[in-house]
Amino acid sequence: MGAPLFSLPPRVVAPGAVHVPGWLDLDRQRELVAACREWARGPVPMRAARLPSGHRMSVRTVCLGWHWYPYAYSRTADDAGGARVAPFPDRLGELGRAALAAAYGPAEAADYHPDAALINFYDEHARMGMHRDEDELSRAPVVSLSIGDTCVFRFGNPESRGHPHTDVQLCSGDLFVFGGPSRLAYHGVPAVRPGTADPACGLRSGRLNITLRVTGLAPERGGEACASRT
Repeated sequence: MGAPLFSLPPRVVAPGAVHVPGWLDLDRQRELVAACREWARGPVPMRAARLPSGHRMSVRTVCLGWHWYPYAYSRTADDAGGARVAPFPDRLGELGRAALAAAYGPAEAADYHPDAALINFYDEHARMGMHRDEDELSRAPVVSLSIGDTCVFRFGNPESRGHPHTDVQLCSGDLFVFGGPSRLAYHGVPAVRPGTADPACGLRSGRLNITLRVTGLAPERGGEACASRT
């Protein structure tokens, strides 16, 4: 599937939640796919996280900067062998600031300094239930980039997993940013559309989602900071 004939303007889905279609061009998509393949090789490999209930997530994840596991952050992969997580790359910080400028305007981007990336891979069977990104101490916006197969991204409200919500089609190269009143909105991925990606993006099948976050955490004297939610 090729790129759309005309670029689409940014769309405000909810207060503070902005969808920017086609923000990543094919060259940048290929660069990020190649980088994600390297990051997935370790030191902490891509894995399906296990929820406290014992259920394995269908999405596979590798983290940079801080390792996320349900529902905590650590500098080490405490649920996947204990290795120290790879550092957060400066280039992803720059990409995050450019993304925020595209969604909110340049004035909002200067002080945006993400320190954690969650790189999620969805095959055609993977899903993500409705949840809130609430394990961070910071409430800075979340930047989400999509590469590969199109997905249905369900963006809800901060109060409950139910209605109202809006289903957004996220295609390869799309940017989605949510912050402000929508920072703690429930969201999920109920469906992935196999075979919808342009092979030129560098991904033959499945969907990559690169999510940038500001944890609000910092190393502590004598150890590493760790936030958890129980």
